[in-house]
Amino acid sequence: MGSAATDPCVHCGFCLPTCASYRVIGSEMDSPRGRIHTIKALERGELELDATVASHFDSCLGCLACVSACPSGVRYDELIEATRPKLNAPELRSPGQQALRRLLFSLLPYPGRLRALLQPLRLYAGSALQTQIRRSKLGRILGPQLEAMEQLLPELTPASFRDPWPVVVPAQGERRGRVGLVLGCVQRVFDPDVNGATIRVLSANGLDVVIPPAQGCCGAVTHHQGELQQTIELAQQLICRFEAVVGEGKPAGPEPLDAVLVAASGCGHTLKHYPKILEDVEGWHERAQRFGDQIFDVQEYLHRIGLSESFQQRLQPLHHPNGERASAEQPLVVAYHDACHMLHGQGIKEPPRSLLNSIPHLELREASEAGLCCGSAGIYNITQPDEAAALGVLKATDLAKTGACRIASANIGCSLQIRRHLSDLGHPIQVAHPMELLDQSLA
Repeated sequence: MGSAATDPCVHCGFCLPTCASYRVIGSEMDSPRGRIHTIKALERGELELDATVASHFDSCLGCLACVSACPSGVRYDELIEATRPKLNAPELRSPGQQALRRLLFSLLPYPGRLRALLQPLRLYAGSALQTQIRRSKLGRILGPQLEAMEQLLPELTPASFRDPWPVVVPAQGERRGRVGLVLGCVQRVFDPDVNGATIRVLSANGLDVVIPPAQGCCGAVTHHQGELQQTIELAQQLICRFEAVVGEGKPAGPEPLDAVLVAASGCGHTLKHYPKILEDVEGWHERAQRFGDQIFDVQEYLHRIGLSESFQQRLQPLHHPNGERASAEQPLVVAYHDACHMLHGQGIKEPPRSLLNSIPHLELREASEAGLCCGSAGIYNITQPDEAAALGVLKATDLAKTGACRIASANIGCSLQIRRHLSDLGHPIQVAHPMELLDQSLA
């Protein structure tokens, strides 16, 4: 990424109030403006990329809020994406930091490995013992990174350890189309009800849902950290899984897909970048382009085609925490959380709100700092636990102030992060994916 990409930056400072890392660290070097200045200095040979300089790039969450805020159109997203791979040089991180990253990248993108690791923790996760250990702060003996991992560990249900769906879930009622579904890696293990709800909502809207078996990670975890080769391999594997089930003589038959959908915004951002990720890989650019052109966030796609008339007729008011059904006099108040890779990365704002507003007697409220990152940012809340925790507290407090009794979040990392800090702050507010709320509303 040459100087042409940094030239539009006039150091006006519009990015500063939107930058999550600058918000909690307060250092110019840990802001988009400061990092762009550093990139210019590196290009001119005035600065050397050492561990100290690298740490200021590692403090970036990659939330892309600065891209939305910049009046000059600086593509900071492209700048940080070009810089990330350089930060993986072994001399720029301590042996402990390198070992943690190797562990995360060898586990998170592989649902089978992750499930095997979590099997012994099934009785612990969500138990009274886990609650007691968290209250006693015993987790601190693990160190900040491992403690952060334990703090994010949710209750594990039997659904966390299996993918029970057939290759094709048929449409209900009048058939309107045929879509594929990317299950994700972390989401299907830590929040499996999201995929179940998504499949039911799509089917109820007249869509055949094609679910390739044994599919793995889309590569978002590694893509956002500059691990290019692993991202390429994961992208190729996922494309092959879809190609293996759609076509003449294949399990899902010869009919092509109208779209390939995903219910996690971080995944959607990376999937839409497949043509760029694979553009220089021989024999893959056209395949990646075809696949990437089909990618939509599930909310984006449902908003685009519209909820079916029969689906809308079946929607009923949700229940309050006390069990009473919402009504015109007592609507169910829901706060919507904008995931960064949805809002800033994909420019999707209205679709999830429109879908939620289709639920009878649901009152949607906005957080006062909707564009501020929650601190999850892929693996950021593990590798940078202090900064992430500060942002998590800000986000949880802001959402709680809306007076909502439920929070809608369309990204698994955000959901885990917000749940953790709501719990720490003593706010018993349920966090659910918009697809889960639509599913719960079905009569």
